[in-house]
Amino acid sequence: MDRRDFIKLSILLGGGVFLSGGLLGCVGNLSDGSAEIIETKGDTMIIRAGCPGHNCGGRCILKFHVKDGTVTRIETDDRPGDTLEDPQLRACIRGRSYRRRQYHPDRLKYPLKRVGERGSGEFEKISWDEALDLLASEIKRVKEKYGNSAILVPYGTGSYNQINGRQTAARLINLLGGSLGFYNSYSWACISKATPYVYGTSVTGNQRQDWVNSKFIIMWGWNPAEMRDGTNSEFFIKKARERGARVVCIDPRMSMSAVALADEWIPIRPGTDVAMMSAMAYTIITENLHDKDFIKRCCVGFDKTQMPKGCEDEESYSDYILGTHDGIPKTPEWAEKICSVSAQTIRRIAREYATSKPSVLYQGYGIQRRAYGEQVVIAGCCLPAITGNVGIPGGWAGGIALQADDGGPFWNVFPTGRNPVKATIPVFLWTEAILRGKEMDSEDGVRGVEKLDNNLKLIWCVASNILINQHADTNRSAKILKDESLVEFIAVQDQFMTPSAKYADLVLPVCTQMETWGLQDGWKYGDEVIIMPQLAKPPHETKSDYQICAELAERFGVREEFTQNRSEREWIEWAVERYRNTRFPDIPSLDKMEKDNWGGYTKAVDKPAIAFREFRANPEKNPLRTPSGKIELFSKTLFDMGKPNTIPAVPKYIQEWESPFGEEAKRFPLQAVGHHYMARVHSTHDGVDWLEEAFPQRVFINPIDAKKRSINDGDEILIYNDRGKIAMPCRITPKIMPGVIDIPQGAWWKPDKNGIDRRGNVNVLTSHRWTPLAYGNAQHTIMVEVEKI
Repeated sequence: MDRRDFIKLSILLGGGVFLSGGLLGCVGNLSDGSAEIIETKGDTMIIRAGCPGHNCGGRCILKFHVKDGTVTRIETDDRPGDTLEDPQLRACIRGRSYRRRQYHPDRLKYPLKRVGERGSGEFEKISWDEALDLLASEIKRVKEKYGNSAILVPYGTGSYNQINGRQTAARLINLLGGSLGFYNSYSWACISKATPYVYGTSVTGNQRQDWVNSKFIIMWGWNPAEMRDGTNSEFFIKKARERGARVVCIDPRMSMSAVALADEWIPIRPGTDVAMMSAMAYTIITENLHDKDFIKRCCVGFDKTQMPKGCEDEESYSDYILGTHDGIPKTPEWAEKICSVSAQTIRRIAREYATSKPSVLYQGYGIQRRAYGEQVVIAGCCLPAITGNVGIPGGWAGGIALQADDGGPFWNVFPTGRNPVKATIPVFLWTEAILRGKEMDSEDGVRGVEKLDNNLKLIWCVASNILINQHADTNRSAKILKDESLVEFIAVQDQFMTPSAKYADLVLPVCTQMETWGLQDGWKYGDEVIIMPQLAKPPHETKSDYQICAELAERFGVREEFTQNRSEREWIEWAVERYRNTRFPDIPSLDKMEKDNWGGYTKAVDKPAIAFREFRANPEKNPLRTPSGKIELFSKTLFDMGKPNTIPAVPKYIQEWESPFGEEAKRFPLQAVGHHYMARVHSTHDGVDWLEEAFPQRVFINPIDAKKRSINDGDEILIYNDRGKIAMPCRITPKIMPGVIDIPQGAWWKPDKNGIDRRGNVNVLTSHRWTPLAYGNAQHTIMVEVEKI
């Protein structure tokens, strides 16, 4: 596929012609005997392998055409017998461009040491010995001066192939006494925390093959066609529609999923989803559409007859919905003023959802990356419960919805070992640990200790662009990291000079996943293990993360303990055995998968597992792991926290701290969101020319908002609030609701001499405030103003 064909395919995708997969690409020179050659065509070898293990949400198969040590063509999965039970693992359009990333002239080639001030991007070339000696000496110095809890190996998802990625550094640092730990993620903080308060588990999803049994599917802020929530999720939705399911997409923007998969798009004001969900519940309850038998047998907290002991007079779920205590019935008319969805539409969707059983209400993750993001998760779990859509084929319990067969994939099985440092913080609060670590305690989400004993002094950042680009309030992050009296040493391992790498004291060049061995399983969903054979030798002076850590381990005298005398390929053999002893007892050996199979292993699903099937049939015999043993529409655990205004016992609409209804809207009247863009996997792939041409970075704005500001399509506009400014081209489109703008997330921060970002990094505008229960990021809660430049 040449550039012109790539652009044509991209236009079809962006224009709404649905492709259940895309095509993907990768690297060059084969190492002797390192990969199975499945076919030869003249002097071209064809090798089947997994797509690079970035955090895209998919796990896909590629076919690499290699000629004279160069990848000349890339195809995706073409195995015969593409069925609902065992579908092909087709790659998306991002991967199709992978050759352009692999051979990009900006790839890091050798170790670099900072010579200018932090953030200046001024470095000098040094040897590997000097680089590793420097990193080792700094780790030793900080350990001796402050202790291991002053070290952080931060969250990073740039690689999930076992031996390239953060996990290799975590294993080594744990052997050296550990580092400050963290919990939760940037993606799922609220949804992973809140779901168990309702169900006692995160395993709340039926296997996806069961979606074809549904009659009505609500995609609530969910965009699998673009962000990929498990390879083939969009395929299963398409199959459900073919079997008669009606699909509705509720989202502020007409996403690719809304265009390609839905029968109806309902635009909703960001941050107001709980208001609409509550109004749907009002309609369902007042029109007698709720499943009384299921509620009675399987739920607690629905009304005053079901309240837990000691809470008999407290506000139940139905009390809140009907306004019994606060005097505000959550009617569709009430919700319309908040969420901008008409009362008529809310009633209609509520009736369809309650009466078209079995139904699916699938929650996306953007709606919970907001102020009070826990509330929308719990509200989205309560609707399936009151309609009895839990524990049945074609239904869906909601929440994070790990799949019901065994909890879903592991992501990585490479052993990191036990962290000797007991203290852990919420993943989003690492900048707080720099500024006021010794002040942080349980009120800041600290676990394992009463209080932190250190501020962060050393950061070793591996396969991550979190230091600058992907964390909130970019200008604040840059100011913190620039101050060498705060963090005394920063090392970054990456394949490119990212915005985060520019703030490092030491930059180490890493090979790509195509230049080392790897293995991956099915992200959140999927019943497969895919091998990633080494397709090329690492170019220039690049090394794998595993090799870097092994050489660093030698300087600490723990190389044998770190490597266990295993090569990179032998670690992948070990990982295959790990899967055999857990999820996949029938998985072939690595040798057999190479020689006799297609490059991996899949398990067909002909009888999809149904979450809570046994519980529904007999809740007394099969209780949930909640305090009551049942679905908790009212949580006494949350009630006992004593924070009803921010952590209520029943899900409530709470006005966000930055909102169209607040005083801040007088200065900044537009809401901004930053969706996952087809051009990138978070910040990975930014700067890839084919993707940039197909999906240029631009801000999307509704014609009504543009007209008020005399903005024309293609104009460069200034987007700003008190945290920063962005200058970028605009795209005027009715595919985003009035009052909202969209800046696709992940673009690499590029400030000019005045501090105005010229690339379009939405995090220039985001807040570092966190949610009250999960301490999760609320980076989608943004108010801004725009003007023509």
